[in-house]
Amino acid sequence: MEHSQPLFVPVRSTGPATSCLVVLTARLPEGDRVGLAFSIAESLAAAMGRHQPWVRLSLAATRALLAPLGVARIQVDPDLVAPVVTTRPAAPALVRVGVRDAA
Repeated sequence: MEHSQPLFVPVRSTGPATSCLVVLTARLPEGDRVGLAFSIAESLAAAMGRHQPWVRLSLAATRALLAPLGVARIQVDPDLVAPVVTTRPAAPALVRVGVRDAA
């Protein structure tokens, strides 16, 4: 598949002040990072939403962009790409300080 037609690769912008795009990665349930790519735009929209930006890249180009990040695996046409799960810090425990019982 290395020389096949270009894939649809999800990206994000680095900000309004630049025109740079970053190829998105995901994490497998085991924790390893994985690159994402789709064979058709409709598959990308179904997995990530219709407003997800993308670029067309060959598999070889996608591998070359992700290799410096230590990402060796590229998942083509994943069924679901879940949003990043963030955990909120636990609420601090309430501690009574300097409370005296009225006698």
